[in-house]
Amino acid sequence: MTFKPQIRVPATYMRGGTSKGVFFNLTDLPVAAQVPGPARDNLLLRVIGSPDPYGKHTDGMGSATSSTSKAVILSKSTEPDHDVDYLFGQVAIDKPVVDWSGNCGNQTAAVGAFAISNGLVDPSRIPDNGVCVVRIWQANIHKTIIAHVPITNGEVQETGDFELDGVTFPAAEVKIEFLDPAAGDAAMFPTGNLVDDLDVPTDVVESGTLNATLINAGIPTVFVNAEELGYSGTELQDEINNDEAALAKLETIRAYGALKMGLISDISEAATRGHTPKIAFVSKAQDYTASSGKTIAASEIDLNVRALSMGKLHHAMMGTAAVAIATAAAIPGTLVNLAAGGGTRQEVRFGHPSGTLKVGAEAEQIDGQWLAKKAIMSRSARVLMEGFVRVPA
Repeated sequence: MTFKPQIRVPATYMRGGTSKGVFFNLTDLPVAAQVPGPARDNLLLRVIGSPDPYGKHTDGMGSATSSTSKAVILSKSTEPDHDVDYLFGQVAIDKPVVDWSGNCGNQTAAVGAFAISNGLVDPSRIPDNGVCVVRIWQANIHKTIIAHVPITNGEVQETGDFELDGVTFPAAEVKIEFLDPAAGDAAMFPTGNLVDDLDVPTDVVESGTLNATLINAGIPTVFVNAEELGYSGTELQDEINNDEAALAKLETIRAYGALKMGLISDISEAATRGHTPKIAFVSKAQDYTASSGKTIAASEIDLNVRALSMGKLHHAMMGTAAVAIATAAAIPGTLVNLAAGGGTRQEVRFGHPSGTLKVGAEAEQIDGQWLAKKAIMSRSARVLMEGFVRVPA
């Protein structure tokens, strides 16, 4: 039997925020993979090493977590007044699925740097020293993101003293603005309510009902109260991820939240839409010890938030979920806002498993409908490796 040799595809391995993934220039992909479809999905699955029944990604570039099983495809923008089109794929670990239903806020931090370094931004827009404003078109959700990328001597500055909890080493700060962050053209609150009674099976909660804020900002997210689930809100990864019953319960809540939000038409569809919506549980500010061993005092934060991604508790916080947190916190009456103490606020600092994060948002009510104008946060990014990935033809 004759086997075809591997093919080489130009790629860059990058960390963006608290995630990392494989970045591609669209025109570098094999022709069949330059358009949506099975060829593209199969290529990215093989690059990452999925599906992997062993859950290790030994034979690919992934690292067997939702934070590290990501693919990004960038191209010169086809949208007026934008520099780069950004398409994000969340690669499942144990299933042959690439989920294109949402954005990744963490990887967004690396998009501007890649675009500048790979000739996707007009050189006239790049200063010799200062900040390059990269106008990103987020192709998954059709929204604008502005990245403020530091430049030194005409090149992207990656090193610096900005520290981000969940990332081991300091780097250069990249400020990101998510404009009109509600995904697509959907309402920010799909049900029209700031808090819903979410019906769930009685084996999830005895009452069969949970209070939930269902918000579409950054990424569709289901927020519930930690207390209603029997949690404190200070849990770390192992406490949730080593408990199969807890993961199953949270996935069921996520599925029923997706149904209530109109993202799926039947509960069975949630299994093939693992990237969205996210599910998170919130609590009032409390002291806890982060996964790094750092002590987080209740006085340092406004609330605690724990969020799951692709069925597991995230080690820090997804960037898009942070946008949802910021937006919900800015709107009086949501579960996030109430956990933070209520009232009107334009920024919030929350505790997550790895530490804390400050995010800001501007929201306003027009004709009875809440609209998010923008959300703002700071991340960092850097190139880890560049060259070629190899996959069997």
